[in-house]
Amino acid sequence: MGELLGVAVLGAGHMGADHIRRLDQVVSGARVAAVADPDAARAKEAVAGVEGVSVHTEAEAALDAPGVGAVLIASPGPAHEEALLAAFARGLPVLCEKPMVPDSAGALRVLEAEARLGRRLAQIGFMRRYDAEYRRLKALLDDGRLGRPLMLHCTHRNVSSPPDFTSAMLIDSSVSHEIDAARWLLGQELTAVTVLRPHPSSGAPAGLLDPQFVVFETDGGALVDVEVFVNCGFGYQVRVEAVCEAGSARVGDEHGVRVTARGSAGTDVPQDYLVRFADAYDREVQDWVDATRRGRVTGPTAWDGYAASVVAEVGVRALEDGTRVPVGLAPRPALYG
Repeated sequence: MGELLGVAVLGAGHMGADHIRRLDQVVSGARVAAVADPDAARAKEAVAGVEGVSVHTEAEAALDAPGVGAVLIASPGPAHEEALLAAFARGLPVLCEKPMVPDSAGALRVLEAEARLGRRLAQIGFMRRYDAEYRRLKALLDDGRLGRPLMLHCTHRNVSSPPDFTSAMLIDSSVSHEIDAARWLLGQELTAVTVLRPHPSSGAPAGLLDPQFVVFETDGGALVDVEVFVNCGFGYQVRVEAVCEAGSARVGDEHGVRVTARGSAGTDVPQDYLVRFADAYDREVQDWVDATRRGRVTGPTAWDGYAASVVAEVGVRALEDGTRVPVGLAPRPALYG
């Protein structure tokens, strides 16, 4: 398929550094051509041992670096809008980590900018769509053997929350994955959000409303509930069970080796998302590289990114107000079907 795709990676933090490693060591058909991060030392550390990569402190300098043919955005969410618009202006295909843009107004601006181009350039990084278990569940729901979906029961647990994690971030950072997964699995839009709050866990930092119980309604008449618990203390757990008219199916119960010894049995519990979804990230980036080299853009769209931002914003309002809040989406541009 010709020469390697040169990728500019924006952001060299936890996620960006992992993508740099992935592009350099795991994915075929691509190379890291440039990296940008405001912290030059961090960027240099992330590309240590990677040949032929230029390091920048400004995103646009990386986009304009020699050999760049595509962009992977792994910078903090508030920087995404500017980076996406800069990539669009240069005609560069983009894989943008979620959230596409944290606020719905900015997400709409990106959506409208791509729609004006008349062609897709952006794929949004909802990696659960690339997880093998999630794909099997999606196939089961799509072929109809379980009947019409009635409910999705979701669990999202983290060992602990990072410093400065807020109650709103349980929804707009953590549950944003369930928002996209529910839309994708059901093929339905989410139309209303209610957030219920039990007494906070003693393991949660002072003032953090953790856990939370989030309920989504859909335009197809299904219900989706999400238990989000970001200071559970024991591991990273993501599960979803689809309850349908003729059966149910659940994914996410066990990963890794099950060990039985000395009168007990157990499995390792992943400690973070980069472990649990390592294969999904690998598949996501490989599919993006393959499609880009063929001149195509596939995967979650800017519309998916916009819808997730709107629903997350509504969810935060439901958390703060303690009420059921309807979701209102802008008209869907023809570009997104």
